Amino acid sequence: MPAHPLLRSPASITLLGAGLMGRLLAVELARQGHRVEVHEAGGPSAEGSAARVAAAMLAPLAESAVTEPGVVRMGQHALGRWPALLAQLAGPVFFQQEGTLILWHRQDAPEAARLRHKLEQTQATVPGLPALQVLDAAGVAQREGAVAGRFHQGLYLPGEGQLDNRQLLAALAATMEQLGVRTHWHSTRAPGDFQPGGAGQPDWVIDCRGLGARTQWQALRGVRGEVVRLHAPDVTLQRPTRVVHPRYPIYIAPKQEHVFVIGATEIESDDLSPASVRSALELLSAAYAVHPGFAEARILEIATQCRPTLPDNLPAVRVVRQRVLEVNGLYRHGFMIAPALLDVVLQVLNTGQSALASDFALSLSLPS
Repeated sequence: MPAHPLLRSPASITLLGAGLMGRLLAVELARQGHRVEVHEAGGPSAEGSAARVAAAMLAPLAESAVTEPGVVRMGQHALGRWPALLAQLAGPVFFQQEGTLILWHRQDAPEAARLRHKLEQTQATVPGLPALQVLDAAGVAQREGAVAGRFHQGLYLPGEGQLDNRQLLAALAATMEQLGVRTHWHSTRAPGDFQPGGAGQPDWVIDCRGLGARTQWQALRGVRGEVVRLHAPDVTLQRPTRVVHPRYPIYIAPKQEHVFVIGATEIESDDLSPASVRSALELLSAAYAVHPGFAEARILEIATQCRPTLPDNLPAVRVVRQRVLEVNGLYRHGFMIAPALLDVVLQVLNTGQSALASDFALSLSLPS
């Protein structure tokens, strides 16, 4: 038998934090008939949330170069879940599954060989991943005509995808309102403000505040990321493209209407000051090296944010006291793994355990 009370419908649930994880949970729990209330320190546009400053790539094999097989399996699971989740939202969200293209310049071939070896190791460890394809110059040109002649080797990872993070956050907020979720914007609350299960109190409190939860989860740290958003009418890329480099490997994620999100930097710091000149120059120079059309692009935004990260760089779910559940540590993989964590949390609330957590080798801490 579970050591904590299970969710009974209709239950009263208070969510803390309305970033990506909080909004997904609010929509799903409200859709299941629960009474959901949300407190968010920021506003509806998710300013201050790591989810707003992201490329939202869904690339489990590509990300296996920097993470564990369990996170790759979460990414596999999430790729299958996103279409159904998006189909139920109140607004459209750009989503594609055209794979990931990985390119490199000739001088970086040794680094590319190491990356290929790592990806092949992942494929041997995690069943069900589509086989990567090794491309020569003709193969690169066939997959991405816009870079034909500039790159003579590449890798193609079928089945990987991306979505538009800001469209998704807006669609989730609209769906929350449509479903009757009571949302308190600019409302900073903590789990200690509630006594779940008591008279006049919610049945459950779920904490999804990311770095806002550091007082309760002191192992959390910030890992800074910087991205540039460009409008480049002269550039057409069909899919997220990554460029191998020993110091600053970049990604270019093409969104709708010739908007591109370009990122690379990852700094062990919770500094939220503006991007440095060096970082901006590296990102823009690397993008220009991929396609000269970026020279005439217009800079829409240079943004920084810190991702909530635990010591092992892996996510975790825990019930720290009766009826209080915390989910955190999504690090750089938020959009890639959020649906998997959503399903784990729902299993915990409804059954007291989660078979999925075992499949994902996810840190799940429940009362004994």
